[in-house]
Amino acid sequence: MIGFYNYTVILTYLSLCSAVVGITQTFEGRERIAILCLLISGICDLFDGKVARHKKDRTDQEKLFGIQIDSLCDLVAFGVLPACIGYKMGFNYGLGLVSAVLIVLCGLIRLGYFNVMEEERQKTTAENRKEYQGLPITTSSIILPLLFLAKKNIPDEAYPYVFQGFMLALALLFVLDIKVKKLSAKSIFLMFTLAALVILGLWKFAPSH
Repeated sequence: MIGFYNYTVILTYLSLCSAVVGITQTFEGRERIAILCLLISGICDLFDGKVARHKKDRTDQEKLFGIQIDSLCDLVAFGVLPACIGYKMGFNYGLGLVSAVLIVLCGLIRLGYFNVMEEERQKTTAENRKEYQGLPITTSSIILPLLFLAKKNIPDEAYPYVFQGFMLALALLFVLDIKVKKLSAKSIFLMFTLAALVILGLWKFAPSH
């Protein structure tokens, strides 16, 4: 079979599988499960790079393959899945459709640009990246679940516009030329803890539909 199947790509593949399950659950009307899948994909993404770098004898082809599949997975998990969630919530009209399109389009532009720049960077240095240009697309895996958790505190008639506004803001931040510091190991641990708390909150308190 073509491709690479060692342990360095397992979390990336799991992230994609979670995202696809989330998309199916979205159209089954199970929003809470879809949001949980988004969060699980985010957790996988937090650690897939660290797992990959643990393998010191990766070939150049394996490194380039990792960059490509990571971005392809991210587009599905943190672009397409949020767009589907938003669309299913009733955003299939006016600016709601625009927000769904833009979060995917801006995510695609950001990831394509990142791939080009990262490939060039790795030709000149072996150091780990210390900052990003633009907001990482994976941010949607934390922001949107937290927003969903807050749904009970937002008036029903206002919530679609709030969610839509966050999607538009995220899309814009994906492509803005701003510097975003890469998470440290401590920050990753804190994000993982936050994610675990969000999972518990979604399971116990968020609406089931």
